[in-house]
Amino acid sequence: MIRLASTARAALAAALLTAFAFVLIGPLANLALWSVAERWYTPYKLPVSYGTRYWEQVFRPSGDAMASLGTSVWIAVLTVIVALALSIPAGYALARLKLPMRSLFMVMFLLPQAFPSVAIYINVARTFYQLGINGTVFAVVLVHAAHGLVYSVWIAAAAFAAVDKDLELAARNIGASPMRTFATVTLPLAMPGIIASGIFVFLESLDEFTGTFFVGVPQVITLPLLLYNAAMGGNYQVASITALILLVPSVLFMLFIERFLRADVLAKVGA
Repeated sequence: MIRLASTARAALAAALLTAFAFVLIGPLANLALWSVAERWYTPYKLPVSYGTRYWEQVFRPSGDAMASLGTSVWIAVLTVIVALALSIPAGYALARLKLPMRSLFMVMFLLPQAFPSVAIYINVARTFYQLGINGTVFAVVLVHAAHGLVYSVWIAAAAFAAVDKDLELAARNIGASPMRTFATVTLPLAMPGIIASGIFVFLESLDEFTGTFFVGVPQVITLPLLLYNAAMGGNYQVASITALILLVPSVLFMLFIERFLRADVLAKVGA
């Protein structure tokens, strides 16, 4: 009886693991198949013919994919600069200063996630059009940075809160000014969390579609917009290859982030 129960538990665990692997890997396997499928139509369950013709088309120097990827990376880098320029002082103030209504300020940075994004971006696009900046990289960076502050401020505040105050006091006791203490003690110790927040903002900007669509099209075309156009045009091979290209930096950066977001930092989020 005990052996039967143990076997049943092992079989259940194996079934759950298989189902989880299918849910996780199944869509990626489908993307990989479409990326090398030159002909695939019903009633065939697998591609009729395989090849790399569409990969060559995507990576062709005269193609749109590499230009769109360059635009996406450039916008993401600018977004990180803007977001960190705002989130580092804001995170320090929220973590170190006794601000009135601190919790309210923290919640305010979540507001971009609290409302339907389409309604917000339609009004943002109208405002930007009146200002004459719609369809520019500057407008897209502003939208991405506003969205990225959700991550950068909260993580930066947690990173500064995790820094031991005694180390700052020790620096002040030996004559360091407040600015020197911040530059030589507080900021370096909080830098892993700040780097992690910057990577989150970069990935969010790299994958952002809705905001870019409303404030950037048709002058600014990023890789997610190219993916959308390919999918809507029925070119599933190009759409799959574009999705795989977007997946690579996401996986690499997430593995990189794991080294910086320590448990003591995560425990300070929202504290």
